[in-house]
Amino acid sequence: MMMQNRRFNLEREKAPPINWRRGMIRLWILASAAWIMGWSLYFAIEFINGETRQELLSIPVVLFGPPLALFLFGLATRWAFRGFETDEQA
Repeated sequence: MMMQNRRFNLEREKAPPINWRRGMIRLWILASAAWIMGWSLYFAIEFINGETRQELLSIPVVLFGPPLALFLFGLATRWAFRGFETDEQA
């Protein structure tokens, strides 16, 4: 049995391209869901123990502010990196 050259096989077997946009959106969803669930549990435990010292309006800011800021930062980063792309209409 003859051994095949691995480099030759790699040239024939092209991997499909990675969809970075879809992957980053999914990572953002997972991180945001973890953030919201963590703080929701913290607020629920505080409420059960009767230690609610925070104002009612601060809860949505703590829950949804950082995930929204991360999403906006991701959009701004994508916009900045698109500035480095070359025009291929030459």
